[in-house]
Amino acid sequence: MNMGNHFKKAGAVLISLMMLVTSVTGCSKAGAADGPKTWKIGHVRPQGTPADNDVNAFAQALNEASGGDITLEVYPSGSLGDYTVVQERVGLGDVEMQLAPTATGVDKTLGLPVAPYLVRNWEEAKEVYKKGGPLMNVVEERFAKQGIKVLASYPVYFGGIALTKKPNDPANFDVNKMKIRVPSMKAYEKSAQALGYQATPLAFSEAFTAMQTGIVDGAIGSGAEGYYSSFRDVTKYYLPVNDHFEMWYLYMSMDVYNSLSDEDQKMIEGVAAKMEADRYEVAEQQQEEFETKLKEAGIEVIEFTEAEIDKMAEKVRKEVWPVIAEEYGKEEFESITKDLK
Repeated sequence: MNMGNHFKKAGAVLISLMMLVTSVTGCSKAGAADGPKTWKIGHVRPQGTPADNDVNAFAQALNEASGGDITLEVYPSGSLGDYTVVQERVGLGDVEMQLAPTATGVDKTLGLPVAPYLVRNWEEAKEVYKKGGPLMNVVEERFAKQGIKVLASYPVYFGGIALTKKPNDPANFDVNKMKIRVPSMKAYEKSAQALGYQATPLAFSEAFTAMQTGIVDGAIGSGAEGYYSSFRDVTKYYLPVNDHFEMWYLYMSMDVYNSLSDEDQKMIEGVAAKMEADRYEVAEQQQEEFETKLKEAGIEVIEFTEAEIDKMAEKVRKEVWPVIAEEYGKEEFESITKDLK
């Protein structure tokens, strides 16, 4: 036997086997990329809250629409990290999705959706925040620069003021009112001052103790749901002044989105659009429900007339908007607000 030929044949067989294994392995990886996917989605509310229920319903709907190919693991209560950090992680593709407020650390223009008195009621909100409108276009463009694809809007509530003491003539801006906690944002600080309050910037985590110990007499920056969940034990009065519209967004990693087929992209956008439409159907009612819960907890809700809300909006728009326009981006701010009444 010619041993040289024997080794040549054996080597050829070995090479063929290696090429076959490599080919099969390569096919397996390609198939896995287009096959079942498990993604993480974070949000900021505890389990069992309306937002948590909505995210879980979205996860189920997406799983069904994808034929079981996309599974979302839901992480409530900021368990993936503070929403500002998770926004960055989504941009990097480390986390696939999040439902949260806009973080403005990288781009202050993303504070536009919660600008004071951008809208005054739910009818205006549905128009100003609609997909394809000037505001939504800016939001989508700014998120895209961070590597994030916006899928849907998620309206939460109109904001108000929680107080530990009864205010004197709350609709009168000229009365020297109490000192209230404001988020460390110029928009909230200037709005509180325009409404006649002394603004004290404090972190959210310090607000409860500050109200409890009398360092401040109240807080602005949240709404009925937020105050009921976190401040009802120290709140005696709630003023639904509609100072801002709390809008969150459902978004995902742009890299992950771009890796999908056109069919899968449209499927995800369709499920997200339904989530947005369903949320608008119940958001206003849920706001009223939480105002009722505040009353049931012994908190007096001081109502305002539509004319009084309009007067507040007029004052804040006149005094505060010129101050914050530069911060948000004057061109973008004016393009969004120029037709608002």
